[in-house]
Amino acid sequence: MRGGNNPEVSVIGLGYIGLPTAAIIARAGCRVTGVDVSQAVVDTINRGEIHIEEVDLDGLVQGVVQRGLLRAATEVAPADVFVIAVPTPFEKDGHHTPDTSYVLAAATSVATVLKKGDTVILESTSPVGTTEALRDRLASLRPDLALPGLCEGTADVAIAYCPERVLPGRILEELTHNDRSIGGITPRCARKALAFYKLFVRGTCVTTDVRSAEMTKLVENAYRDVNIAFANELSMIADRMGLDVWEVIRLANRHPRVDILQPGPGVGGHCIAVDPWFIVHGAPEESRIIRTAREVNDAKMHHVLARAAALVEAHPHASVACMGLAFKANIDDFRESPARFVAASLARRFGSRVRVVEPFAHALPREFEGTGAALVDLDTALETCGVLIVLVDHDVFRAVPLAERGGAAIYDTRGIWPDSGSTGPTAELRLAS
Repeated sequence: MRGGNNPEVSVIGLGYIGLPTAAIIARAGCRVTGVDVSQAVVDTINRGEIHIEEVDLDGLVQGVVQRGLLRAATEVAPADVFVIAVPTPFEKDGHHTPDTSYVLAAATSVATVLKKGDTVILESTSPVGTTEALRDRLASLRPDLALPGLCEGTADVAIAYCPERVLPGRILEELTHNDRSIGGITPRCARKALAFYKLFVRGTCVTTDVRSAEMTKLVENAYRDVNIAFANELSMIADRMGLDVWEVIRLANRHPRVDILQPGPGVGGHCIAVDPWFIVHGAPEESRIIRTAREVNDAKMHHVLARAAALVEAHPHASVACMGLAFKANIDDFRESPARFVAASLARRFGSRVRVVEPFAHALPREFEGTGAALVDLDTALETCGVLIVLVDHDVFRAVPLAERGGAAIYDTRGIWPDSGSTGPTAELRLAS
């Protein structure tokens, strides 16, 4: 270790998890090099600025950059600890096959500077077995090093898996205070990773084997997905039966052992909308409930699109405000967002009639190009649109009083306006009495 007792750290991938993680580690007194393939991202961070929205992240990054504790680069430099936080998307085969190529590419880069005594930690949400595949890639590129699980005696390098479990909008707080599951390829690997995380994590750090840690992350998100699917399926059943789903849930939740979640237009984000498929891919015959939950939540997007389109067609002369593009409230993350899918689909169908209100966007995503849809502020939408379609429950939308929306036809997919006497084709619209 150079420059004191704290390790030098390289964080590979400076996205929604990598950059906050790098900043938190730097705040703990470690010198951190953040690595990203984007020169624009690297330049932004080295100016002490950020390229993503997250509460308090801007001030933290500015501070650790000014103190010389965090710098960004496009190439991996030697370090004592390497933290890999790169994407794990699907392959483009239409079968939800996990794509671990970014993880293995990061391992290839690390191999060029890896030395005896280093620790390599994978944080990317990954299918079971990915950390061992990372180890195997390192072994193939660095036969001079003894790697855990492939050698007798003490390995030269420690390799572990430690997934994040954070909520967008609370990432800095939760990176620090949430418990962590740390899986090592060997118990010694887990202990080395544990010592590192205790430098900046105040929550309880629990060690386990690497495959259990990988599965734990997937199970956490699949559990959420299954519960959301129940609420979304219930909303579609209520629609068929002409019931107000919000009233049904409110009453059912008065039971002391019932806690139904709130339905929405689907499930988005890079975690809950993606990770359950990793379990299905690994055990397709056994993952019946998990697969069905994913299918229900994906189907909800199309259900919402059909109902929204029917409302727009019922008001042929009205402009339409699609309210929100993010996958959840009060963040700028649009990945896998059902709101984005619905709004873009309506824009392609209804063109310039569509207005999009998204306080966390400076421009519409590329799929809106050529549709004629426009990004407008909330006041403009309320003044000019006769149809309001609520897709995201941003706080700024919740604060709109009845007087400013009372004359519009409203499709409220999030249940944020219980006082609206809205009209439309489904019970989710809070049908007027």
